[in-house]
Amino acid sequence: MFQELYKYRELLKTSIKKELRGKYKASFLGVLWSFINPLLQVLVYAIVFPYMLRSTGDDYIIYLVTGIIPWTYFSTVVNECVVCIKANAGIIKKVYFPREILPLSAAISGIINFFISCIIILVFCIVFQTGLSWHLIFVPLLALAEGMLALGIGMAFGAMDAYVQDLEYIVNFILTLGFYASPIVYKLDMFSANSVLSKLIIMNPITSIMNGYRGAFLYHEAPALNDMLILFAIALAVLCLGYFIFKKLEKGFAEQF
Repeated sequence: MFQELYKYRELLKTSIKKELRGKYKASFLGVLWSFINPLLQVLVYAIVFPYMLRSTGDDYIIYLVTGIIPWTYFSTVVNECVVCIKANAGIIKKVYFPREILPLSAAISGIINFFISCIIILVFCIVFQTGLSWHLIFVPLLALAEGMLALGIGMAFGAMDAYVQDLEYIVNFILTLGFYASPIVYKLDMFSANSVLSKLIIMNPITSIMNGYRGAFLYHEAPALNDMLILFAIALAVLCLGYFIFKKLEKGFAEQF
């Protein structure tokens, strides 16, 4: 796989540039939407949820930003990986190239956009006087684990979407469930520590990712080593499983379109 990717590295670079430039190419504000979209989401939740929740705390705005922007990164990578095979059906039928370049370029462009969007988090931390610390060095590690997890899920569903054409709508529904099954707009201490719902949320790997980002940006603390090892083990397992499913199904991609 790595030999193939190295051989077609120029195609991979071109595909990544296409993902980065093409997303907002026709829009007036262009890449600024990478900043505007999460800001609008933060604004909506910041207005609505304090009235719905009993207590949100003084740091709720930063809490929202450090949840919504990483979640946007995750959901965007999954969605783009799911539709990338169908979107490139024409070239798949005509030219040979490693098909994994398509979801991989979506994941790499996603992580680049995420790091750009992290500027928003840093600005909010400065404006709301949360401060910055050396714990920010853990952000790239968390982004890598999150990207591996999203890529694995996206590759599996993307390969299946070539055969089941409406699968992306099911994935959108699953992502919506995942959003509310993760402590993004609410805090985990809202639930009883011994409740089944609380335990399920804690078992969710996205919860570990969100806690890691908030530790780095908001609470200035390092993630626990055991949590990081478990997170990377889960992300690697999901990525390997997704790649296995992708390779099993890729032979029939051209015949499905």
